[in-house]
Amino acid sequence: MPDKKPEWVPLDGGDEFASRVMRGVMGGQSAAPAHITPKRRQLSVDDYVEGVLNRDRAILARAITLIESNAPAHFDVAQEVLKRLLPHTGNAIRVGITGVPGAGKSTLIESLGMHLINQGKQIAVLAVDPSSSVTHGSILGDKTRMEHLSRESDAFIRPSPTSGMLGGVARKTRETMLICEAAGFDVILIETVGTGQSEIRVRSMVDFFLLVLITGAGDELQGIKKGVVEISDAILINKADGDNKIRANAARAEYNRALHYLTSITEGWQTHAYTGSGLTGEGIPEIWQVVESFQQNTQQSGVFAARRQQQNREWLHTLVEEQLRAFFFNHPAVKNVLPEIEAAVMNGTLPATSAARDLLRVVQDE
Repeated sequence: MPDKKPEWVPLDGGDEFASRVMRGVMGGQSAAPAHITPKRRQLSVDDYVEGVLNRDRAILARAITLIESNAPAHFDVAQEVLKRLLPHTGNAIRVGITGVPGAGKSTLIESLGMHLINQGKQIAVLAVDPSSSVTHGSILGDKTRMEHLSRESDAFIRPSPTSGMLGGVARKTRETMLICEAAGFDVILIETVGTGQSEIRVRSMVDFFLLVLITGAGDELQGIKKGVVEISDAILINKADGDNKIRANAARAEYNRALHYLTSITEGWQTHAYTGSGLTGEGIPEIWQVVESFQQNTQQSGVFAARRQQQNREWLHTLVEEQLRAFFFNHPAVKNVLPEIEAAVMNGTLPATSAARDLLRVVQDE
């Protein structure tokens, strides 16, 4: 029996073109042209769930793509997959990592990831990249920068474009995190683009928040917003190697003096500054010991579970607000009167508060 020929899907040209390709009549060639791609089998909910639980990398990646999709046709399937996987989530430690641009976050994450793998752990890295304004895709390429970690079978790296969202946190990062937990990863590392609004969003979905800084950026205490320091569970002065080690130790002492007067965001935990080097690996085991100590202390006190419950409630409220906003602005009656009301507000003939109330009445009267 001859081997079964693969099914090909034309990117253009229609069914007749595909038929000619399968018959091998295009210039006597039996292979498909370069612009013809094999058709991927459509996965069922059972396929997604089973693949994720078995940590099938191909299906895991497709499940995350499904979650990230904005297509209405994918929404119901994605939510059903999440519901089925939810009982298998919650067993990983979630660590957010942020810092000023150029602080060496990716190098640090790779060094930390290799250390964790050597300890027998499986890790997932969700590296949030800024989106290109032209292609709308990731432009930093964290996966290519974590060359050694990306080759490890116990590591999974998922660069994710921000899709232009304020602060740089991808809209589906939380669901992606749950998918990775269901796949059995022990540690979830979420890297943000930089300092700003994104840190508040990441803080709302992780257990431990690490702020990465470097020396030589002027006044150390003015080099980053005070608010980001206040929401951190630890500060790491990175690139503490070579001639920079002395300056890094001085910066650590300065931060520790300042942290003494700040109220920690985590009840029963005091934030401290440390030094380390993502390049040499020095200080990496020590910073992970801090994370483990944090996890043990907060689990014993009940703060760990209470924080996750609070995060879930806040996430529910956020989703309700987003869906109400989408429902409101897509309402036919609102779309009909919105241009006129917007023009009145821009021209200064109608107060914005009154305009908002008028728009709400349009929906209420329906």
